Amino acid sequence: MVVAVFRARIRPEARDAYYALADQMAEIARAMPGFVSWKGYFAEDGERVSIHEWDSAEHLNAWRTHPEHVKTQELGRQKFYEEYTLYVCEAPRESRFSRDGDT
Repeated sequence: MVVAVFRARIRPEARDAYYALADQMAEIARAMPGFVSWKGYFAEDGERVSIHEWDSAEHLNAWRTHPEHVKTQELGRQKFYEEYTLYVCEAPRESRFSRDGDT
């Protein structure tokens, strides 16, 4: 398992265009081999955090280097992001709890 945590601040004037393109990128990512999950969260201070799970580093790398994603990454740096930080964690320690007993 590989987990990528992406923290970003979107430029206010670019939000609508960013989220339209982000939806397109999510559609491509979900269709790729090795995709496990994606969830996004918003903080009160405007920061956006998304958590991406992939079954292997190779599959995450295939997403990272996908031609449409590469174009969108560059566009993000040019127009959308005020700032971002990406953390990639391979084989993270995992612990689970479920009230109903499913673990």
